Amino acid sequence: MKKSIVDYLDDICKRFPDKKAFIDLNREVTYQEFVSNSKRIGTYISTIVNDINTPMAIFIDKTINCLESMIGIIYSGNFYTVLDTKSPQNRIETIIENLDTNVILTDYKNLKKIQDMKITDKKILIYEEIIKTEINEQILFEINEKRIDTDIMYILFTSGSTGVPKGVVITHRAVLSYIKWVQETFKIDEKTIWGSQTPFYFSMSITDVFTTMMCGATMYIIPKINFSFPINLIKYLKENKINTIYWVPSALCIVANLGALDKMELPDLFAGEVMPVRQLNMWMDALPNTIFANLYGPTETTDICSYYIIENKISEAQTIPIGRNCNNCNLIVVNENGQEIKFRDDGKESESGELLVRGSFLAEGYYNNPKKTKEVFIQNPINDKYPEKVYKTGDIVKFDINGNLIYISRKDYQIKHMGYRIELGEIEKNIYSIEGITLCVCIYDDINQNIILYYQGEVSEEQLAKIIPLKLVSYMRPHKYKRLVAMPYNSNGKIDRKFLKQKYMEELENGKIN
Repeated sequence: MKKSIVDYLDDICKRFPDKKAFIDLNREVTYQEFVSNSKRIGTYISTIVNDINTPMAIFIDKTINCLESMIGIIYSGNFYTVLDTKSPQNRIETIIENLDTNVILTDYKNLKKIQDMKITDKKILIYEEIIKTEINEQILFEINEKRIDTDIMYILFTSGSTGVPKGVVITHRAVLSYIKWVQETFKIDEKTIWGSQTPFYFSMSITDVFTTMMCGATMYIIPKINFSFPINLIKYLKENKINTIYWVPSALCIVANLGALDKMELPDLFAGEVMPVRQLNMWMDALPNTIFANLYGPTETTDICSYYIIENKISEAQTIPIGRNCNNCNLIVVNENGQEIKFRDDGKESESGELLVRGSFLAEGYYNNPKKTKEVFIQNPINDKYPEKVYKTGDIVKFDINGNLIYISRKDYQIKHMGYRIELGEIEKNIYSIEGITLCVCIYDDINQNIILYYQGEVSEEQLAKIIPLKLVSYMRPHKYKRLVAMPYNSNGKIDRKFLKQKYMEELENGKIN
């Protein structure tokens, strides 16, 4: 019985020992080399830690070294957290404190950063040193015999609403359930060549990383600099015959907005996660034989819980559905009273409600945070017969006339304005339909009850003020328009709404905004 990703990895190593597994800017490894290096790390850790199922932090850039450290910790019977080496020091210190780990695995490049932090009594392991360890197969075998699939595989820290990072607890079972779905749905196999864009501390990365290991695929860690030069990026994809990508919308939009899709012939690609319709259609025009999919899910569902295969171009007035549940995952929509909202069969859309998720993809909760865990990992409100955990996503959705789910907005982005309940996401959808708008986001000024629109594009603020009344009813129209040269993004590659809100409120307080 396969209980973790290393069971699959061992089998793949026997089948394809000399096949390229991972390639980064500085090195490449075959499956044999990758497994051997990971087992060396696992063996070393097993000699200094007398227990299993203990937390360990990894402070290494997005490289093969980081991947080998992740898998090495799994071989040792423990679980890991990948830290963002570019994060502010206080955030890293907070995560390490919350994780309550005694072991930090780093490399010579990042060693001084760790040494300069306010952390004490930690064992600092240096990748370049422990990789020299001789493999002890017997110890690793005994460790794996003790493993069960509900053991923790990793902790992924997300930004909490209070400013304190939340550690999402993901088990081996959750990852294997999700990865098997990805493999079956998108036919991932040894011929797949991934182009990896997302950081290893971000939930999206597990899709390409672990399907590679499960299926014997190959994964290129794309140099970050390439995303600043879209022509070079497309050249990189073509030269390395990359045929599968799963990127955040901002990366896809950069390529489309700068016209790079017209510059050269591209390989077939599969792309995921929601993005503006105009830029999606640019990709679909450039790649008519490619599978495009909108994948939706919070970190608390490992990565994804619903999906929608986009078979035809979508009009800019439409919203891309988040579709239907993944196999072995169930979705429930409830109103404010916890009553289920179902798909209507009369040709009308359903009312909106909060999306709940149940199934094997679910996280176990938040690490060292029982209070927050109880708030969102709750008893299924439509089942009072036996204990059954569901996750409250905080996302507002509805069923369309075809039974597909439509994402409306975050519950947090729902505002009460002029007596109306308004979804900021609905305003943004209408703004995106305006010719010349490439990116946009709305925030709400609670003090003055004003809707603020930040956008990028060729349309002036004056032009926008004339067009928007044709798109939105009066109570949904933004009060202020702010055109930006570039949108701010958070570490996960998403538009940083919190930064924009904070910046706006500071400018308002300082009298820079009327």
